[in-house]
Amino acid sequence: MATSGDEMNTKLTFRKYEDGDTSWDSMTDKIFKEDTSHKCPTYVHRTPPCQGSCPAGEDIRGWLDIVRGIEKPSGDTSWQEYAFRRSTDANPFPSIMGRVCPAPCQDGCNRNQVEDFVGINSVEQYIGDHALAEKFTFGEAGKETGKKVAIIGGGPAGLAAAFQLRRKGHACTVFDNHAELGGFMRYGIPGYRTPRDVLDGEIQRILDMGVEVKTNTRIGDDISVEDLEKDYDAILWAIGTHSGRAVPIPGGDAPNAISGVAFLNAFNEGRLQAVTGKIIVVGGGDTSIDVASVARRLGAITEIHENDRPENIVLGQTAHDVASTAAREGADVTLTSLFPVENMTAAEHEVRDALHEGVDIKGSVMPMEAILDDSGRIKAVKYAECEITDGRPTAKEGTEFELECELLVSAIGQSGDMTGIESLDNGKGFIDADKNFQVPGKKGHFVAGDIVRPHLLTTAIGQASVAAEGIHHYLQHENLDKRPKVDVHHFQLLNKLRETGLSPDEYHVEDQGDLRGTAAAKFAVHNYEDRASNEIIKSTKLFLGHFEYTERKKRDDKPVSAENVIGNYAERMDCLSEEATVEEAKRCMSCGMCFECDNCVIYCPQDAVKRTPKDMTTMGRYVYTDYDRCIGCHICAEVCPTGYIDMGMGDG
Repeated sequence: MATSGDEMNTKLTFRKYEDGDTSWDSMTDKIFKEDTSHKCPTYVHRTPPCQGSCPAGEDIRGWLDIVRGIEKPSGDTSWQEYAFRRSTDANPFPSIMGRVCPAPCQDGCNRNQVEDFVGINSVEQYIGDHALAEKFTFGEAGKETGKKVAIIGGGPAGLAAAFQLRRKGHACTVFDNHAELGGFMRYGIPGYRTPRDVLDGEIQRILDMGVEVKTNTRIGDDISVEDLEKDYDAILWAIGTHSGRAVPIPGGDAPNAISGVAFLNAFNEGRLQAVTGKIIVVGGGDTSIDVASVARRLGAITEIHENDRPENIVLGQTAHDVASTAAREGADVTLTSLFPVENMTAAEHEVRDALHEGVDIKGSVMPMEAILDDSGRIKAVKYAECEITDGRPTAKEGTEFELECELLVSAIGQSGDMTGIESLDNGKGFIDADKNFQVPGKKGHFVAGDIVRPHLLTTAIGQASVAAEGIHHYLQHENLDKRPKVDVHHFQLLNKLRETGLSPDEYHVEDQGDLRGTAAAKFAVHNYEDRASNEIIKSTKLFLGHFEYTERKKRDDKPVSAENVIGNYAERMDCLSEEATVEEAKRCMSCGMCFECDNCVIYCPQDAVKRTPKDMTTMGRYVYTDYDRCIGCHICAEVCPTGYIDMGMGDG
């Protein structure tokens, strides 16, 4: 009888050994032989793939272990606050990132080998939303150093850098040419994805650390670069990429052809209230999805006056009057991509939502020419089906077709607005960066975010951490040869021991001599190795058979249908409840770190692996090995679900 679909989706298929496996397949494994092995267990801390896949370098496993109750805070700190502090070491925007980050960490999650990834971003959203509700702050800045840093751009990179620099005690002034801070989080992403009260709350926490702000100020116009150099000890350029590229086809620069970033900026500023006619969005990434989804929500007006045309609104020549846009109907929006729909770079759920909202998405097509009317405006766009060869699209002969067009929106790439700061332009509308995110040939000038290379918000935040570290070394007159790392927010056992009052004893070699070889002294952390900074643990190192099929706790989705999309700016997902958040965090396999399952204690035939006494135990020190009893059978390593145990004691 055929296997049912339900059974296929719930019955685990992982097997550590296959039928017919009767011998060890490597010489190293042959040490498993009676009681003659010289190998004994050692405890090895490695980086999990979620953190290795996170451009901001968050200690994801760390805060998931806090949420699930494995690592506990000291004193009367709640687990929610403790998780918030751990999360924001790397990223000060947990509430926003939990909503909009496409979560490359989830793609890397080893749990995918069992049934489905851990919902990391949903847990992060809960941490962030709870922190806002409880009004958690970042506390006081570090001890003042007397150094001042000018940060040009108040988006994710600039604000994250201000956060990290204030923690180090450096004074920061953020300059931004908009009325409000937030960058693309405010002006590039619609409010139903980044709710403004949430964004304002997460920004205010950073400003409360003592960050000075100067909005509506353009460097190179209102203030010269030379004046900045005189007044500040270092400068960070985090200006983003707010200039879009036109579609590179004949007629692609017509008056009714605009960029996606300009379209979204006009909408987020409240100037754009409706669209007209048929809209074509060229792209395939997240920006193009946002443009198409916003156009559907705005709706179209049929009584068109010249001032009401979207391109005039977007270019700042006028603004929509609410009364004139009251009578709206569904906008006809088509999004086109060079790639097949399933291979578009936009997040899968965003594509799914756009389709549900009534956006027509055509994949594997390329624009060939904009067909103009007598006034020079685009009235249609000629397309052809295409295939990607060596990374370039090639049109298929005989497949041409036309799409009517009232507004052509290009979301195919962005660059920086370098007006007034042309000396920093690398010729392509970006600013070059060396390995320390310092501007080559510009001492004291650093750079981070999309102006280096457009990517994810979390990438900009990670770059800001690296740049802030580089600025710190520069201000301390320290060597910048070695690039700072983004992936530095690891669990530190020594810090945990200090936090819990279990610090190793003082050791003075002149008084106590050479004590190598002892396991009884408390001068060091025994049989523990930290490889977190240079090794990511693979699923093959885990004992996946330990983990039962557990369905992911998903946030309640509130889909918007094509029928009720106009004017619908409500959030599309609810935050998980506290109970569901904890349950989802428990699905984390804690790759590379003990999660106190007791397998090694239960299965040790010699009673050599024991629980650490309660008054000495802490995260990462749950068990220890009595080497007088250990026979090197390495059963403990075989049954360890997290890959935390290596048969390494005795090597070298």
